[in-house]
Amino acid sequence: MMWELKSISFWRAVFAEFFATMLFVFFGLGFTMRWSPGPMNVLLVSLGFGFVLAALVQAVGHVSGAHLNPAVTFAYLLGAQLSIFRCVMYMVAQLLGAVAGAAVLYGVTPPSVRGNLGLNTLHAGVGLGQGTAVEIFLTLQFVLCIFATTDIRRNGFMGSAAIIIGFSLTVGHFFGLYYTGCGMNPARSFAPAVLTRNFGNHWVFWVGPLIGGAIAALLYDFILFPRMRGLSERLAILKGAHPPEAEGQQEPRSDPIELKTQAL
Repeated sequence: MMWELKSISFWRAVFAEFFATMLFVFFGLGFTMRWSPGPMNVLLVSLGFGFVLAALVQAVGHVSGAHLNPAVTFAYLLGAQLSIFRCVMYMVAQLLGAVAGAAVLYGVTPPSVRGNLGLNTLHAGVGLGQGTAVEIFLTLQFVLCIFATTDIRRNGFMGSAAIIIGFSLTVGHFFGLYYTGCGMNPARSFAPAVLTRNFGNHWVFWVGPLIGGAIAALLYDFILFPRMRGLSERLAILKGAHPPEAEGQQEPRSDPIELKTQAL
């Protein structure tokens, strides 16, 4: 942890998570605003969230790994791909960035348009257990996609990790908007809840994504494509004992998205 505290690149990464999450929430929630009567445009919202995430992954992936999501950061922690300290700092930055982005959107949007600011709510008839299960599956496929497309051990990977990750988020929205409004990201759900002071059933949008991300991490790292690391090595990474490695990397191997985007 000590090397991270003294590392300019670490604090640059934390700021990148704050700033990118702010932009993600500002634009993402902005797509949910109702400027005309009628039902929500599912296609617009789904593609909008996916496109803005793809752009931000490309923009800051080489700086912080472009997690922009506490569920993604938590998944990397379980996979021993970043330190506990980095995990905590990333999550704090993501939550603050999300609230900042939602606050700016709230300020620039007319009251007649902003509505509930894209607040995640369960659709009529969807129970708490059903909503949580949907959030688990949505986030599971998303995090699994991130782990697979950013795995530096893959040979012959063709295509853009940023675009593929954005498509994965879009897929989740195409399905999830009808059930839960599609959270998949506790920071995205937290921000409008804070601005509207509405935390009804809010725990669903934390428990579901965190469990989904955890399952994806354990499934990928221990079953689908196991990482051959001993317990001592994993503990060293979690404690932040691993300094930046050689081969021109500015950060340790705890940020696979960063490493993959450098190769695109």
